[in-house]
Amino acid sequence: MKNLILSAAALFAVACTAPAEAPAEETAAAPEKLHNNITEAEIIEGWELMFDGQCTGNFRKYGDTVIGKAWVIEDEALHLDASNKEDWQTNGGGDIVYMDIDGSMKEFENFHFKGEWKIADRGNSGIIYLIHEDTKQYPYCWMTGLEMQVLDNGTDSTEGHLDAAIRKHRAGDLYDINAAPEGAAKLAGEWNQFEIIVQDGHLTQILNGVVTLDRDLFDDQWRADVAGSKFHEFPGYGTYTKGGIALQDHGDNVWYRNLKIKSLASAAD
Repeated sequence: MKNLILSAAALFAVACTAPAEAPAEETAAAPEKLHNNITEAEIIEGWELMFDGQCTGNFRKYGDTVIGKAWVIEDEALHLDASNKEDWQTNGGGDIVYMDIDGSMKEFENFHFKGEWKIADRGNSGIIYLIHEDTKQYPYCWMTGLEMQVLDNGTDSTEGHLDAAIRKHRAGDLYDINAAPEGAAKLAGEWNQFEIIVQDGHLTQILNGVVTLDRDLFDDQWRADVAGSKFHEFPGYGTYTKGGIALQDHGDNVWYRNLKIKSLASAAD
């Protein structure tokens, strides 16, 4: 039974891999993977590896069936190559969602999501969750999903992204809703570790070991906070208790790796 569990969990994590037989001239041993690994213990605990560092097959563009060509693999990371910027996004990019084995957006209600991100100088991106995919009503996933901001905050001597001057728009913030403590984010070009935990309508965001947010969702205070934000014009924003996960294309170079997620039981179960 244990082997069956491990095999089923591994199947989705490696949805696209290299051919079983490599050409004769490519017989050298593959380099050891430093990232995007999952242990037997993690699999038994319920974790699934969302990205294996070798292919983009577990993601597709929001509202589409395929991933844009601007999302590439670089040094075992899922990288948005924003060299061909178009307006505020990337030509061939777009926000990408984590998908189920049948191609549908995989949805989570109670979950623990973790990984690492790195942003370019003056860059902007985001990790969006509890997304409802309805492109006719909501052309962009951030119109329904909550966003943990990914940003170059800059320093006293270096200029970051313009949003770094706006409270609730900095790295680790729940974008435009709640501000994170100062100093949680690392410098542009450095890897940041994040965690997002949603359980029974309670949200915790963690950046580099610092709890940047700990609050209830979907109650009167939540509705008041949304009403006071830029999202008040989108009636579906922050109303879905179950939804998908996305990585944002905001027209800047960004990298993601070691992405893992685990469904959590409800305390009422």
